[in-house]
Amino acid sequence: MDLGFFFIPGLAAFGLIGIMSSLRILWEYERGVVFRLGKLTRAKGPGLVFLVPFGVERMRKMDLRIIALDIAPQDTITKDNVSCTVNAVVYFRVIDPSRAVVEVEDYYFATSQIAQTTLRSVVGQSELDELLAQRERINEIVRRIIDMETDPWGIEVTAVEIKDIDLPKEMKRAMAKQAEAERERRGKVIAAEGEFQASRKLSAAAKVISQHPVALQLRFLQTVVEVAAENNSTTLFPIPVDLFAPFVEKATGVPGGGFPKSLSKADAEALAAAAVDALGAGSGEVMEALEAGDAEKVLEGAKRALGMGEAQEEEDEA
Repeated sequence: MDLGFFFIPGLAAFGLIGIMSSLRILWEYERGVVFRLGKLTRAKGPGLVFLVPFGVERMRKMDLRIIALDIAPQDTITKDNVSCTVNAVVYFRVIDPSRAVVEVEDYYFATSQIAQTTLRSVVGQSELDELLAQRERINEIVRRIIDMETDPWGIEVTAVEIKDIDLPKEMKRAMAKQAEAERERRGKVIAAEGEFQASRKLSAAAKVISQHPVALQLRFLQTVVEVAAENNSTTLFPIPVDLFAPFVEKATGVPGGGFPKSLSKADAEALAAAAVDALGAGSGEVMEALEAGDAEKVLEGAKRALGMGEAQEEEDEA
């Protein structure tokens, strides 16, 4: 029997098996780094990749998709000596599969360690207020540093985000007090501005009422109506004495109802002249006060000269 009858089909089957074992299929997001007898050739893929069989060429697959790396919480101390715990997430991807395989043993672990140390370093160089208020700037600084360190490995860092900043309970209470004090300050400033604006409006209203005294009575009656609309069982409100002045004046014949008022110089002179003409006694004190320009003393002396002061004292004693 001819040996070639068995040898040729066996050799063909062996070659077919070698060819089939040399075929690789790579997905769109994968690349294959090929080594020929231990030497780097190039990265292949995606699609169907053929390798020299029987171990002459070997391939290592690399994933080019973005990887989300969670950084474990890091206990750090800020620049203003505040202890805090910070954790973040790093987004990176492989842009050069060959260097990611050759330049570093485990690019995932190496990137994780670089991210942790960089985060601690940047937080330690920043104050707490900057860390809370300027988080985007801190994220960009951390991203730039990590990207610079991992660039020789064929790694591109696309983003870094600080997820949480955990502060001690004492610091949280202090910040709460600070925020409360700030809110109270704003409230007092707003209330003061409101009082100032209201005072200006009241001053303008007082000028209008001073020109028209009847407006004060109308305002008083309007206030009474507003209070009565609340359906209260008991309503207390002050009554201006000026309201009774016309009635007392009509009943007694005394100008102004006998209620003391500040007199102008002309009124004081008229009152002093009436007191002198009426009694002729005690007018010396009135005239002296008149010459001194003291309207109050003129008023008191005129009342005593006319007998109004004694009557008022008797009424007070009664």
